[in-house]
Amino acid sequence: MEKWWSYPAEGEDGKTIIVTGRDNIDKWRKPGKFPVRVTVKWNYRALPDGMPCDSDASLMETATDALTAEFAKDKCAVMTGIYTGCGCRDWVFYTHSLGVFGKVFNRALADVPQLPLEFEAADDPDWEEYSEMREATYVPDEEDS
Repeated sequence: MEKWWSYPAEGEDGKTIIVTGRDNIDKWRKPGKFPVRVTVKWNYRALPDGMPCDSDASLMETATDALTAEFAKDKCAVMTGIYTGCGCRDWVFYTHSLGVFGKVFNRALADVPQLPLEFEAADDPDWEEYSEMREATYVPDEEDS
């Protein structure tokens, strides 16, 4: 079962960034299984508070749902975090293959209008980015506390 938490963090400019992190990921975090982190970035025209307008937020939700569904079918990567605020939406994934990841990613968004996305990949076999995000923002479910 997928479990996520959300946390209102503060960006460098003092504006809010909503951090959404995925919980219960131990089955993906095994050493060597998904050693590459891919960050997909969408720089949007921000409202004064740094958040997206309603139409961009709706499109972000559509894209996130499509990505979640496609990567649930083809388990070549796992989405671990979503950051929204300060004019930027980041989706963070861990994968074992950039080539396969790209194919599944494109298939997921085939029916979504073209988005102005930037991709960044880095070796992160110990999931340091995820660990730092979780340590800084984790909010347990009430049933977990």
